Amino acid sequence: LLVVAETEIWPNLFRETKRTGAGIVMVNGRISDRTSGRYSALRLFFGPVLRYPDRILAQTADLRERFLRAGAPADRAIVGGNLKYDSAPAPAPEIPLLAGGKVWIAASTSADDRSAEEDAVIEAFRKMPGWKLVLAPRKPERFEEVARKLENAGIGFVRRSRMEDGSTANVLLLDTIGELSGLFAVADVVFVGGTLVARGGHNILEPAYFGKPIVIGPHMENFREIAEDFRAAGAVREIRDSSELASAVIQAAADREMGNRARTCADAKRGAVAIAADEIRAVYERSLPRYRRSLPGWLWLWPFAQVWKIGGRRRRAKDLRNQRRLATRVISIGNITVGGTGKTPLVVRAAQHLQENGFRPGVLTRGYGRRSPHELLTLAPGAEASVTHTGDEPQVLLRSGVAAVGIGADRYKVGLLLEQRLNVDIILLDDGFQHLRLARDLDIVLIDALKPFGEYELVPLGRLREPMEALARASVFVITRADTVSTTAAIEATLRQYNPHAPIFRSRVVPLEWVSAFTEERYPAGALPFDRTVAFCGLGNPRSFWQSLRELGISTLDSIEYGDHHQYTPREVRRLGLLGRGMRAEALLTTEKDLVNLCEHTEQVIAPLKLLWLRIGVEIENESEFLKLLAG
Repeated sequence: LLVVAETEIWPNLFRETKRTGAGIVMVNGRISDRTSGRYSALRLFFGPVLRYPDRILAQTADLRERFLRAGAPADRAIVGGNLKYDSAPAPAPEIPLLAGGKVWIAASTSADDRSAEEDAVIEAFRKMPGWKLVLAPRKPERFEEVARKLENAGIGFVRRSRMEDGSTANVLLLDTIGELSGLFAVADVVFVGGTLVARGGHNILEPAYFGKPIVIGPHMENFREIAEDFRAAGAVREIRDSSELASAVIQAAADREMGNRARTCADAKRGAVAIAADEIRAVYERSLPRYRRSLPGWLWLWPFAQVWKIGGRRRRAKDLRNQRRLATRVISIGNITVGGTGKTPLVVRAAQHLQENGFRPGVLTRGYGRRSPHELLTLAPGAEASVTHTGDEPQVLLRSGVAAVGIGADRYKVGLLLEQRLNVDIILLDDGFQHLRLARDLDIVLIDALKPFGEYELVPLGRLREPMEALARASVFVITRADTVSTTAAIEATLRQYNPHAPIFRSRVVPLEWVSAFTEERYPAGALPFDRTVAFCGLGNPRSFWQSLRELGISTLDSIEYGDHHQYTPREVRRLGLLGRGMRAEALLTTEKDLVNLCEHTEQVIAPLKLLWLRIGVEIENESEFLKLLAG
């Protein structure tokens, strides 16, 4: 999210921000009197630029109209109030020099080509015996110039930056930064600079918060609405020129209610911060940033993405022409991106529910990475088989013991075998969204909240298996790992662009327990008995495992990532053991999927290190409604 203030309208910055998918909010928006006509005249240029922000919070209704005349969309520009009304007063610094007598502050004094406000302040001060003055030039580069003016006028003064204990003078030159707003607390009257010279005025709200009478000149163009409110309430004294300054300060000091009216005006306009915060959060939650390749990289990979797109389109058309249907109900659980989406835990949970409700579920899976002479395999729930024959994900399914598992490239033939040999009466098609050769009764598509839409680009430009328009085929969406991000609303809004009707559910991974790989000892997920550990995993999205460790409060000595479906060689396991022992670790931590991919004799190779894997489950919001959809 990019937040810009007032009139910071930068075409290149806005365009590049939106190109990444991030949101833009303009807060405290204003277009000055001087530039308003220019923006309107150049509407053809500024209109496209002002369509980039998701929200424009103008200070006033009049300023909103100026944005509209410059080309901002009416549904994005709203009145958000002035943030300056919500500023908090700073604490007053201890300055004994100002104790006793009446004090007036000439705040943020400025100069233009014709005159300097300090000259008017010095002249007024000469007419005010018994008063003390704090003179605060707006720009630090003018501190020396103003000091010379006081010297030339023969007025004794003390510079705040050089003030010592015991310093005495009736004039304090405030040549420091950040103290002015706190000093308003000790003032009897405040003259706000930038108003006698043509500078458009400065902020009168800070002295108003302290309930101080305020004097201004005729130039308040930059704070027009604020000035109008204060004038209407009798909360400010306005002078026409410098000759009226001394008498105006003295008269303001005598009007005890003016300061109270100023405070009432300032307090009545508070609330802009809350509006801005709400709009910023809303835009943030609707925005989905994406990784964008550099132009040379994009140009190099674009042709390959087109080949992928054409090949995928032809394959899907061919599969649909040759599509076949099993006698049993088929539920596809898949995704639209390459890499992990938390699919296996959801398949296990779905099969468990079906089994608990009297079904005999079976899971159809390709068995990625298996090396087996058997083209088709069917295995009863809980059956033991080598990972070489099955692949790693079928091993996790078999270990759960909740469903029969059929493995093979031709899911229709394997499904027939599950029906005939193992008498299954409902089938879960694992990773089946793109496998259109087998007809399905329900298409569940998983969207990983950590990496939802694969940079919106097809492989190899991004991680999409097929164009976003394919989401229209889905019957149900499940946003996995939804608890790890605050952008699920943005993900849902994107899904609705392509599929207005499919119900959307959110799920999260739940760490259940740690299991010793060699002894089957079990430990609560949040009570790992080892302090010094090293973690490793080979997942499509390793961030999910690291996230689980963080949620459990586990800080590892090191963490090592491997590719998805990684088969660990003896050399790699030996290196893990050497790493752990070298760091004086007590145990290695991993996932169940990685456990089944470890080589033989791992226990002996990593000794004396322990090896624990994290058993996880999945929780689904409105789970009862989701589970009803499974049985049809």
